[in-house]
Amino acid sequence: MDKLNLLHAIISTAIDGIITIDSGGLIESMNPAALRLFGYEKEDELVGRNISVLMPEPDKSAHDGYIHRYQSTGERRIIGIGREVKGLRKDKTTFPFRLAVSEVEYENRKIFTGFIHDLSKEKAAEENLRKYTEKLEETIKERTHDLRELISELEIARDEASHSLEKEKELNQLKTRFVSMASHEFRTPLSSVQLSASLIEKYLQKQDEGNILKHTSKIKNSVGHLTGILNDFLSLEKLEAGRTEVQFQHFDLVKFSEGIIEEMQLIAKQNQHIFYQHTGETGEVYLDPSLLRNSIINLVSNAIKYSGENTFIEFNTEVSDSEVCISVKDNGIGIPEDEQKNLFEPFFRAHNTGNIPGTGLGLNIVKRYVELMGGDVICQSAQNEGTTIALIFKKG
Repeated sequence: MDKLNLLHAIISTAIDGIITIDSGGLIESMNPAALRLFGYEKEDELVGRNISVLMPEPDKSAHDGYIHRYQSTGERRIIGIGREVKGLRKDKTTFPFRLAVSEVEYENRKIFTGFIHDLSKEKAAEENLRKYTEKLEETIKERTHDLRELISELEIARDEASHSLEKEKELNQLKTRFVSMASHEFRTPLSSVQLSASLIEKYLQKQDEGNILKHTSKIKNSVGHLTGILNDFLSLEKLEAGRTEVQFQHFDLVKFSEGIIEEMQLIAKQNQHIFYQHTGETGEVYLDPSLLRNSIINLVSNAIKYSGENTFIEFNTEVSDSEVCISVKDNGIGIPEDEQKNLFEPFFRAHNTGNIPGTGLGLNIVKRYVELMGGDVICQSAQNEGTTIALIFKKG
């Protein structure tokens, strides 16, 4: 086989398209691969036509200008450089391909040869990858709200996995605390009820009314304590389940607070007094009275419980143009500084509470109620110097 036939055979069987044009941009030849790419059956359909017939706009209109500019200035836009362009098929659809153009001097004239590598599959793969990436990014955004890059998903996933492990540890700790607290807090009042009931039976035989009343009072207190524990559990369960709804209302904070203090004074210790003071020209607020009542009762109950006899508790409310502040201050045992960071965790109790009964749920519930109403809880305390807890609500 001579070299000419060999060259013809190579061009005819080449996978990529090969097109030759003259210096005027007219097509001289197209190999079978090029014909297939552009949707033509015969070379005669294109030979002698301007190469721009295979180009969509805007390249179609600008093509002759490219050739003229190159011939006049020698400035190369494609020749010897290569670039990605679009081709126009016979059926007017387009496809992407990489074009490499070389210039050949043949029989005292210039011929330009274009080598065409179809990029349709690559572009389709890129488009599928782009769509997949967009879908993946959208999924990530829905879960993280601000994740924008795929690499960040791995970091977030790692952090979430670590966070999940920490949460699992915390949950196990909470379960342990719950079992320990429940076994102690339920056993003590139940034992008291059982003992008092047995003693009442004996005192009934003797008709000892004084001791009977004494022990019925103990039973009532124990039942009240158990009821308080169960109420804390129910409140926590509703919060965890997201079933606690906020019902905002306009009401007079002063009358509201006076009613609570009147009730709480009845359960105060001997010579333990609650002093109430309001600051502000108005007492009207817009909050949830039920959640606020539970929060205040919890704070005052703690102040009573952790303060001794012959002490006083300060309860203050303040309504200004910008905020509502409700605070409870006692002179009790206080909270150790190194434990204050755990103060609002469920089932947490400071080590200095000793045998004072409690679930460790109250302040956690208060904080969550206040946050549901859009407020903040601030605590200031020192061991043996008392505690002040303030509920702050911004107005407007």
